[in-house]
Amino acid sequence: MSARRNTATRIRSLTAVGATRAFRITVVPAKNDSYGIVLEETYGETGNALSAHVVTATPVQTGRITDAVFAAARSSGHSPSVLAFTRKAPIQIHEVEGVRLALILLTTQPLAKHARVRAIVAGINSMSVEETYYWYSKCIGTEATRARKALRTLLADD
Repeated sequence: MSARRNTATRIRSLTAVGATRAFRITVVPAKNDSYGIVLEETYGETGNALSAHVVTATPVQTGRITDAVFAAARSSGHSPSVLAFTRKAPIQIHEVEGVRLALILLTTQPLAKHARVRAIVAGINSMSVEETYYWYSKCIGTEATRARKALRTLLADD
């Protein structure tokens, strides 16, 4: 009986916490004034945020999609100058821009052809918000590899 009472007490003490989903970019300095980035999904306020790693991009990969990174920062209220190789603090990105940037990073990461990268970036930028959320859920889920390949084929089939 006392175990049942302790469980009931613990359950009553749990409360829902309103957490806003957002993203953050962390700049990873590299040689020759270049940088890579780490994109994380965050929940909660800046000080107490829970985070989950989404994708890491090397300096070469980041260089191919720099315009998309700048666009995400600009749409989230930052000037493009926040993206510097000397940057120490993470850059908070709104949810919609973070989902779009994550899709771009996840689908262009294995590609070498610049024409395909440009086609994919243009295709993702032309998607509605609902479409980006749909593809993001697929590209992060259990069948992520297949979904990413399908999205690459859909947007940049050579």
